[in-house]
Amino acid sequence: MNTAPPQRALTLVASVTGAAVVALDGTVLVVVQPSLQREFGATFAQVQWTSTGYLIAVASLLVFAGRLGDRYGHGRLFALGMLGFGAASAGIGLADSIGWVIGLRVVQGVFGALLQPATLGMLRAAFPPERLGMPIAVRTSVIGLAAAMGPVLGGMLAAELGWRAVFFLNVPPALAVGLPVLLTGRKAPATARATSPSGGLDLPGACLLAAALLCLVHALVSVPGDGWNALAAAVSGAATAAFVRHERRTSAQPLVPAGLLRTPGIAAALALLLVASVALQGTLFVGSYFLQDVVGLDPFECGIRTLPLAVSMVLGAPLCAVLLRRYGPRRTAGGGAAALAAGVAVLSRADAEVGAGAVGVAFFLLGAGFAAVMVTATSVVVGQASAGHAGVAGGLKQTAMNVGPTLGVAAATTLMSAWTPARQPPDAAFLAAMGPTLTVLALTAATGLLLAPRLTAPGRWRRSYRRVDTVSPRAHP
Repeated sequence: MNTAPPQRALTLVASVTGAAVVALDGTVLVVVQPSLQREFGATFAQVQWTSTGYLIAVASLLVFAGRLGDRYGHGRLFALGMLGFGAASAGIGLADSIGWVIGLRVVQGVFGALLQPATLGMLRAAFPPERLGMPIAVRTSVIGLAAAMGPVLGGMLAAELGWRAVFFLNVPPALAVGLPVLLTGRKAPATARATSPSGGLDLPGACLLAAALLCLVHALVSVPGDGWNALAAAVSGAATAAFVRHERRTSAQPLVPAGLLRTPGIAAALALLLVASVALQGTLFVGSYFLQDVVGLDPFECGIRTLPLAVSMVLGAPLCAVLLRRYGPRRTAGGGAAALAAGVAVLSRADAEVGAGAVGVAFFLLGAGFAAVMVTATSVVVGQASAGHAGVAGGLKQTAMNVGPTLGVAAATTLMSAWTPARQPPDAAFLAAMGPTLTVLALTAATGLLLAPRLTAPGRWRRSYRRVDTVSPRAHP
């Protein structure tokens, strides 16, 4: 069902605000973690769990949260997630121990999992599939802007008001957007029941998938060689196999509808998002160490050198929506994958004497390529899914976007460790490992060129139907 223009405007504002709050929260936390550690006298492991606990909670619940939105209405799930996210943020700002901070970050992750698929599910319900490109592009631009502004804004607030102010920052937008959506979304459940498939919730499937993703993320973020990551990886594999078997045998409504991943373009789009996220985040991880430890820049100068990435994402996303409508998803995504791979390849050739121009070109290509891939693949995933399965599709998309960066950092760390030669000066050893590592990540991004031809334009058959009907009103009595 498509809504009226005023309701579409509210839906777009809510979706963009929710996505921006989550993106901003993730980037500002990194800035304030040292202050938080000093105040509580926490260990590095405890501070790391303020990020890990949140990530595990989000990744393990996204798909189930999307299924809840399909069944009970995305507006209600979004409002609940937004208000809960704000409440948990306020609780962190009032916390008196590192234990409370970690626990409330897990709670924050649960509510973040509720609101993220809903931001896409609401867009799918409000806009026709063929018009989803620009709303998703606006959402992508705001995410890029929030991620770029997070360290700057977080640093300013922490310096003037302390680290607690960073978490109180989430409260006003949560109230300003969550309450109106909650009040206007009371009519949503009837619509949701009309479009969502009948049947109960697949709780065993949800538990198996949550266990698989939880253990996978834990294996990726844990310290290599400590024993726990190998055990977590084994449990993740077993849980994944059990989940696939359960879904195939479930006669009731499964957690992931059987036909969803067979819908033309959706599986390829999810894979494209995953490989692009792996390549981008792995490159950013290696690139930040390169610019600070080898080139010798301070964190602020490093941020300035990487600014073209944020600029190209913010400005390029709306342009990608125009290209998507004109050239289709295959060419747009293919061009984005090529630009992303080229950006990684340019950075792989850098040395200690690299100039600001070469670094700027590399990060501009990274941002532009990732924006094109994200806008196009998200439009395909959400647009090709039926309205009744938009939440699950959004949950799968967000899962790829959460697991991909974690996998990218883990892969970059493993490759750098494997290729770092012994008995060389630190800078020379780092450069010797950086080239091959980034080459592998460039090839990972280039696999998007193989996935792009499998994408399908959302709403394509609808446009064809209208053209036939315009030519001959009698053709479809």
